[in-house]
Amino acid sequence: MNITLKNGERRQLPGPLTALELAGQLSQTLRKNALAVKVDGKITELGTLLDRDAAVEFLTFDDDEGRRAYRHSASHILAQAVLRLRPGTKLAIGPAIENGFYYDFDAQQPFTPDFLREVEKEMEKIAKENLPIARKELPRAEALALMANQPYKIELIEDLPEDEALSFYTQGEFTDLCAGPHLLSTGRVKAFALTQVAGAYWRGSEKNKMLQRIYGTAFDSKEALKAHLDQIEEAKKRDHRKLGRELDLFALYDEGPGFPFFFPKGMVLRNELEAFWRAEHARAGYEEIRTPLILSEALWHRSGHWDHYKDNMYFTKIDEGDYAIKPMNCPGGMLAYKRRMWSYKELPVRMAEMGIVHRHELSGALHGLMRVRCFTQDDAHLYMTPEQIPAEINGVIELVDRIYKVFGFSYRVELSTRPEDFMGEIATWDMAEAALEKALVEKRIEYALNPGDGAFYGPKIDFHLVDSIGRTWQCATLQLDFQMPERFELEYVGADGEKHRPVMIHRTVFGSIERFIGILTEHFAGAFPLWLAPVQLRILTVTDRADEYAKTLESALRAAGFRVEIDLRNEKIGFKIREAQVQKIPYMVVLGDKEVSEGRLALRARAGGDQGSIGLEELLARLNGEVRGRAND
Repeated sequence: MNITLKNGERRQLPGPLTALELAGQLSQTLRKNALAVKVDGKITELGTLLDRDAAVEFLTFDDDEGRRAYRHSASHILAQAVLRLRPGTKLAIGPAIENGFYYDFDAQQPFTPDFLREVEKEMEKIAKENLPIARKELPRAEALALMANQPYKIELIEDLPEDEALSFYTQGEFTDLCAGPHLLSTGRVKAFALTQVAGAYWRGSEKNKMLQRIYGTAFDSKEALKAHLDQIEEAKKRDHRKLGRELDLFALYDEGPGFPFFFPKGMVLRNELEAFWRAEHARAGYEEIRTPLILSEALWHRSGHWDHYKDNMYFTKIDEGDYAIKPMNCPGGMLAYKRRMWSYKELPVRMAEMGIVHRHELSGALHGLMRVRCFTQDDAHLYMTPEQIPAEINGVIELVDRIYKVFGFSYRVELSTRPEDFMGEIATWDMAEAALEKALVEKRIEYALNPGDGAFYGPKIDFHLVDSIGRTWQCATLQLDFQMPERFELEYVGADGEKHRPVMIHRTVFGSIERFIGILTEHFAGAFPLWLAPVQLRILTVTDRADEYAKTLESALRAAGFRVEIDLRNEKIGFKIREAQVQKIPYMVVLGDKEVSEGRLALRARAGGDQGSIGLEELLARLNGEVRGRAND
C-alpha cells in the first residue's frame, strides 16, 4: 500500500500496520510525540489500522486537533476520578475547549475546593495506572442498556439518528459515550490541573437542570502547565473589571447589564484613543461620518442582516412603523455613499465612523467590557473600483500595523473564507478570497486559513493582537464585499461614461472602543503610558509651606496641556507616594522646603522611582517628548 505523508512524501509499505507502528518506522521522536492521526482527512486514534492507500498526517500537541484529543482524554480521566470518589454521580458532557477542558456532573453534594484537590489526586493515580483507552461501537439497544444508569447519556443517544454509529471509549472500569478521538492510554496525559467549579444548565438552557461543571487544563509538560497557570494568576491581577473600579475608569451595573458606564477618568482615556484614531485616519485619507442609531426595519431586510442577524437585534415601533436599533453600521454607510453619484476619479472613497451599535447578547455571555450589549465600533467603509482593490487592502493592513505598534502589540493574521450561509455567487466569493490571499502573500504576511468563518457577505482578514502576557485578542478585521453594493445598487460613473458597481471594504482597527479599552487595561495592567494616562502627574507636598508653590506648578502644567492632580493633604509623604503608585500615575512631583527655596522639584517616575531634582522647563521637555512620541513603557 502507498502512504502519503503531510510533506507530500510517499512511502510504499508491504502490509497492514497501525498508525502508531508507522510513526515508529518514521521516527522514534514522532512515535513519542504523536497524539492522534488524520487519515484521509479524518481524525482518529493512533491504534487505527492502515490497510489501504491513504494520506496520513500525525498530530502532536503543537496541532489544534492534537491538543483537543489530549485534553478530551483528560476530561475522561476527570469523569473517571469523580465516579471513583462519588459513585452515584450522573455524567453529562465533557469536551475539550480552548486552553483546557470541562465536564458537567449531576451530583448530590456540591463540589468544593477541597473536593477538587481530591479529584486531582485521583486523576494522578489514573494517569499512573496507564490504562489503555479502547474504542468500540455498539448497536442502539446495547448502547441504551450500557448507559441505563446515566440519564443524560440516554437522552443524547435518543436524540441521535437511528443509523448513527454509537461509539464508546473504555479505560479501566470507566466507559463513556463519545465521538473521540482519544489518546491510546491514560498515561499519555502528563500534566493537568483543575481550575474552578461553575454552574451550567444542561444543554445550555435555563429550562433544564443546573449541573456542576469542573474546569481544568492540560499540557504536554509540567513546565508548560506551570507557565499557563502563572499566566492565569497574572491575568487575575490585570482583570480590567477590577482595575476599572480601582482606578475609577468604568463599571457595569445590574441596572444596565451589558451597558457600560464610563467615569471622568475613563472618558479621558477614551477621548485620547479616539483623538489618536481620528488623527491616524485623517492622515490615511479617511473622512468621518455619523449615521443614526435607529433605522427602518426594511433597511435590514435589504442589507441581508435580517436573515443572518435578527436574533441579535433590538426593535422598536415609531409612528406605527417597524424600526431596528442598529447592530452594525454598514447599512447607514451604504446610504451615506448613495447620497450622490460619484465619478471613478473620486474613488476610492473612505468613510470612517465611530458608530454606537447595540446587540442582544445572552446574559451568560456578558463579560466586563469584552462582551457588552452596547459598544462603539471604529468602523470604516471603503468604496473603490476593482482595479483599486489591492492598493486599498494594503492601505488597511498598513494602517492596522502602524496603530498596533504604538501600543506595543504584535499580531497574528487569519484569512476566513465563505461560510455555509453566504450571500451572493460562488464565483464572486472566489474572486474576493483570491484578492485577500494575494495581498497577504505579496506583503509576506504569514497567515492561518480559517475555512468557513467569513462574514455572510464576504471573506475577511482578522488580526489577532498579542498582549503583554501572551494572550491573543481578535480586534481588527478587513472584509471584502461585492454583495452589499449590489443589494443597495451603489454606483459610480466610469471612464467610459457608463455606470458601474463599486467594490467595498468593511474594516475596523480597534474593533470596539470599549473592548479595546478593556484589552489595553489588562495589557498595561492599568499603568497606561503617559499620553493615555487619565492623570499624567500628581504634585505631592511634604509640608503646607509648599502649598502655594504646588499651586503655581499645577497652573503651569495645566497651561502646557497636561492632566495634573495636586495632593495638599496633611499626610506623610510616603503615604502620598504609595497612594499615587497604587493609582498608577506615571509621574509624581514632590515639593518640600528645599524645592520651594531653590525653585525646583523632585521628580519620581512610576516605572523608575526617584529621578532627582529638575526644573520646570526640563520637566515640560521630558513630558512633551513622551507624549509626542507616544512612548510606551
